[in-house]
Amino acid sequence: MQYRTLGRTGVQVSTLALGAMNFGAIGRTNQDEATAIVDTALEAGINLVDTADMYGQGESEEMVGRAIAGRRDDLVLATKATMPMGEERNHRGSSRRWLVAELDHSLRRLGVDHVDLYQIHRWDPTTSDEETLSALTDLRQAGKIRYFGSSTFPAHRIVQAQWAARELHLGRYVTEQPSYSILQRGIEAHVLPVTEEYGLGVLAWSPLASGWLSGAVRAGQEITTNRSKVLPQRFDPALPANQARLEAVESLVKVADEAGLTLIQLALGFVTAHPAVTSALIGPRTLDHLKSQLAAADTVLPADVLDAIDSIVAPGTDLAPDEKFDTPPALLDPTLRRRR
Repeated sequence: MQYRTLGRTGVQVSTLALGAMNFGAIGRTNQDEATAIVDTALEAGINLVDTADMYGQGESEEMVGRAIAGRRDDLVLATKATMPMGEERNHRGSSRRWLVAELDHSLRRLGVDHVDLYQIHRWDPTTSDEETLSALTDLRQAGKIRYFGSSTFPAHRIVQAQWAARELHLGRYVTEQPSYSILQRGIEAHVLPVTEEYGLGVLAWSPLASGWLSGAVRAGQEITTNRSKVLPQRFDPALPANQARLEAVESLVKVADEAGLTLIQLALGFVTAHPAVTSALIGPRTLDHLKSQLAAADTVLPADVLDAIDSIVAPGTDLAPDEKFDTPPALLDPTLRRRR
């Protein structure tokens, strides 16, 4: 396992990090298998575990808490908030009221007295940077969190939050967690240059593009991944966007074969090769999935392989924009683009 410094924090984290989204209802991973996954990941040298309150509406946090019991100090523990937790209108967002309350809920579910990294899961356009950053700064001063970060923020919001922190003399985000893979390279144009400029650690989620780069999605084969059952339209080969992805995958398989690598090793090695990326977040649903991904722990792609990838999916290109969940609110809500 390789290790890198998480932004400017001085904290050393593994280049593969364990994401726990599939623990519980989302991935149907039960407690015994979740504990086995955590055990195997830690034994392999992974030292960062990432979850969120909304994964299974708290179930993932509870399962992570049970899996790490007795060895809290051996890992860097990260969770997130702001996504809806139930139907109550104020049980979401990044207001001080909700973040303070929900962090206590997360700490209870995890069975710990602090988390190392508390992340704002999505930018909340209804809440000011001052409100959110001041709450996070106070939570850090109270010892409940060590650092805080953002997730899937547009580049301009990352810049705005850094500016607000400086102007208001508040703590600042030290990490960003964007979607990044061979099929989703859009952040290379804007987000990653910004994170490098501000010295943010980058934890890349979905490095296997929701299973597209796992080897389980191939032309002419029945697609039976867990994600394809939940979101079948995103894997329907009859759709032009999916056909383009399938063609890219087939070309990438040839590159991997010629390099003596699995497609998973190629995909994870690509993500961790970018100088702005600290860790690639893997989200195994089973122990076998984890073992196949751990094979990439020491993968370093040579320049000719990276050049071959660039020739298949050009830098800055998104072949799977629907997987990023970062559409600006003004494109979704007409009231945000029409004068009242």
